[in-house]
Amino acid sequence: MRSLLVLLTFLTAFGGALAGWTMPGVAQSTAQPSGLPVPRMVSIKASEANVRTGPGVDYPIRWVYQRLDMPVQVIAEFDKWRKIRDWEGDEGWVHFALLSSRRTVIVTSPETTLRRLAADASPAIARLAMGMVARVDLCEADWCLVTVQGYDGWLKREDVWGVEPGETIQQ
Repeated sequence: MRSLLVLLTFLTAFGGALAGWTMPGVAQSTAQPSGLPVPRMVSIKASEANVRTGPGVDYPIRWVYQRLDMPVQVIAEFDKWRKIRDWEGDEGWVHFALLSSRRTVIVTSPETTLRRLAADASPAIARLAMGMVARVDLCEADWCLVTVQGYDGWLKREDVWGVEPGETIQQ
C-alpha cells in the first residue's frame, strides 16, 4: 500500500507539473517555483543556450540558441527549469540561469522602419529586417522604444514579437 501511495504522490507532483494532468480529488498548487507569473516574456542571456526535450540535463538537447537577447515566452516551470516558446512557436526546456528578465523583441515583418518618434510620419532612423533582435526600453499602445545595433528609435508593435497584446513596458 505504501508503494502505491508513493507512486500516486510522484504522479501527482511530477506528472501534474509537466503535463497539466490533475488527479481527481487531489488539490493542485498554482504557485510557480519562481513566484513569477506564467506565461511571461523573458530573453536568452547566454551566447549559447541548450533547449531540451524535458526539464533536466538527462533529457536530449533539441536545439541550441546561439543568439544573445533572443525573446522567448515562459509557458511552464518545473523546479529550476523553464519551458519556453519562441516566436516561431517552437517549445522546449531551458535552465533558469540561461534566462534574463531583460525585455527584447524580434522583428517578424519582412522589413520595418525604426523611427525617431512614435508616428508613421516621423523620420526614419534605420530599416530593420526580419529576425533582428532589439532591446525594449518602453512600450505604449502601438509603438515600442527600442535599441538595436546602436540605434534608438520606435518600432510598431505589429512588426515585432516579444510583447503581449495590451502590455505596457516601462524599464
